[in-house]
Amino acid sequence: MDATSKSDAWSLRDLKMKVFDAVVIGTGGIGSAAIYHLAKHGLRVAGIDQFTVAHDQGSSHGQSRIIRQAYFEHPDYVPLLRRAYQLWHELETETETNLFDQIGLVEFGPPHETLIQGIQASARQHNLAIETLSARESQERFPLFRVPEEMVAIFEPTAGVLHVESCVKSHIRAAVAHHAELHLNCRVNRIDLESNPIVLATNSERFQTERLIVCGGAWTSKLLPIPVKLKVARKHIHWFHTDDRRWEASQPCPAFFYQRPQGYFYGFPAFDQFGVKVAEHSGADAIDDPAAVDRSPDPVDEQRVHEFISTQLVNVNLERTRHEVCLYTLSEDEHFIVDSHPSNPRVAFAAGMSGHGFKFASVLGEILANLVLHGGSPHPIDFLSLARFR
Repeated sequence: MDATSKSDAWSLRDLKMKVFDAVVIGTGGIGSAAIYHLAKHGLRVAGIDQFTVAHDQGSSHGQSRIIRQAYFEHPDYVPLLRRAYQLWHELETETETNLFDQIGLVEFGPPHETLIQGIQASARQHNLAIETLSARESQERFPLFRVPEEMVAIFEPTAGVLHVESCVKSHIRAAVAHHAELHLNCRVNRIDLESNPIVLATNSERFQTERLIVCGGAWTSKLLPIPVKLKVARKHIHWFHTDDRRWEASQPCPAFFYQRPQGYFYGFPAFDQFGVKVAEHSGADAIDDPAAVDRSPDPVDEQRVHEFISTQLVNVNLERTRHEVCLYTLSEDEHFIVDSHPSNPRVAFAAGMSGHGFKFASVLGEILANLVLHGGSPHPIDFLSLARFR
């Protein structure tokens, strides 16, 4: 997946050329949304992916993702989240599919550190509904979680869970209903950013397009030259057995997030027979090649997750029922990069989602479509631009 300049010779000129108004590379969370929004505008759109829809090789899989508005990472994300909520609900209606369960989110941490301070700052600035509880109050209200005395808890009732594979499939299904065309198991080998129209070659055919959106996830740097460094990290996701029916999402049981001295840990109640999902958000094993990832469990990660469960969760045993690997693509400051390409304004991309991007997929797809159609977006995205790295 290497981008090339116009001066490079094409070795695949004999391949059949397909012409589109817009092409999107990557059909994961954000790419599927971008395909949908372009197709809704009536463009002839192609979505290209080296794998299949809702595959498990990148970052848009693993059953569930937390969606929340009191965003501790930065208050500037909140307007985008409000639009994301609207778009997820619209997609649910259009596809008649349950994508979002508003089960709430409880977050635990020291009152004067990053998590709690960040949540409260976003809530104050944007007038968001949250409840702050002492350790004792949260223990009484949420008895499945152990809460050290030095911690407080914040409950966000409007937060919940996105069903990740269903979200991707629903965007793709809606895009196809608007006449988008999919090219799966199709690897992009070259992109000529300087040609007009833009030309790209895959392992089986060539594409000509007026507009290009790249949502390559862990493969972004191999697809598109951008003037920032992206780190790709391997993250482990685990599910564990429990006999305690209070852990069932239907009880209801909220999603959870902890800031501990050892790091950030999060999880979800049981949505099926695999039980409670738990993972560490902090820390990462950097990898060189996303196509050659060791997807077996890691003993160090496993030990850290076991220690978290034993210390903080009630009646979740250490019998793992399922394990997956997810790839984080981290920017230098761990905020997203969403922008037009510096060498060609007809190319837009989203990269460096840094492990917290999926909840924004619906609105980022809309934003990317705006960038290639209109050269800008009405949404406040200046804080996510490449300019901050210059």
